[in-house]
Amino acid sequence: MIQKTHAPKRRSDGSRRNAVAVVELAVCLPVLVVLLVATIEACVMLQLKQNLAVTAYEGARVGIIPGIEADTVEYQCQLLLDDRNINAYTITLDPVDPQTMDLGEEFTITIAADCAANSVIGGMFFDGKTISESVVMRAE
Repeated sequence: MIQKTHAPKRRSDGSRRNAVAVVELAVCLPVLVVLLVATIEACVMLQLKQNLAVTAYEGARVGIIPGIEADTVEYQCQLLLDDRNINAYTITLDPVDPQTMDLGEEFTITIAADCAANSVIGGMFFDGKTISESVVMRAE
């Protein structure tokens, strides 16, 4: 009977594969993390835009009521914005005093918010940008 002797296996193949995997991880992981953070930040900005639109709509609904004061409209908008944790916003009414409107006249409310102040990661992607939403309704 002939016996075969096996040469010892070299372990360099496994260690080379591990080294390649580490390099791949070092290259791909930062790209994936940036992509993930950018996606989350974009979703936060879309939610901010939607919240501003809803708040402007609700403010316009209040603003077209006959005899309503501008302070009441702004207060209603501030309540909604604060409830949604929106920071650094401005509320603009046109006309400035809704009490002066006649039946059928247009009332416009514009709400703008700074993106960096409402960002999850401090505005790295949206620094210096503002999101704004307007709603126009006719006075009742």
